[in-house]
Amino acid sequence: MSLKSHFELLATYNQWMNSKIYEAAGHLSETDLAKDRGAFFGSILGTLNHILVGDTIWLKRFATHPSCLNSLREVTELQNPTSLDQIVIDDLRSLFERRIWLDSKIIDWIAGLSESDLNFVLSYNNTKWVAANKRYSSLVLHFFNHQTHHRGQISTLLTQAGVDLGVTDLLAQIPEEAHV
Repeated sequence: MSLKSHFELLATYNQWMNSKIYEAAGHLSETDLAKDRGAFFGSILGTLNHILVGDTIWLKRFATHPSCLNSLREVTELQNPTSLDQIVIDDLRSLFERRIWLDSKIIDWIAGLSESDLNFVLSYNNTKWVAANKRYSSLVLHFFNHQTHHRGQISTLLTQAGVDLGVTDLLAQIPEEAHV
């Protein structure tokens, strides 16, 4: 399986898990969603917003890749987040609508990449304006890992709030193959 194929799998998994997380979160009241539960970003809503903020920051960086100018053009038009803990959208329904839109952009972006695009060295500044030059493929892997990390936190918060998320393993998205 090519590196690009692995990223396509992660993009599909990302979309699937985000849908599960938001549907499960929909069983909670606005008060329960915003309740500070001691997580790094406080609440379920705060953590969902952090994932959106992180995705927006990274996708805007990824959009500077010469091959991604068109696939991520609409993402570049989003407002720049002001902090990693910014509440971009404070109601779950609107946040989920943005998430659905963004996940479709992620799938399209990954689909448009070539294997050679993944070898590109991306130059960017982090949120503290420290310059970096890193391999695109490694940054894409970080991008998906960051989402998974924080969805794991949300999964725990949902469980503590009495909401069962069900199966969350990437394994559920890996297709069966014929035995050779």
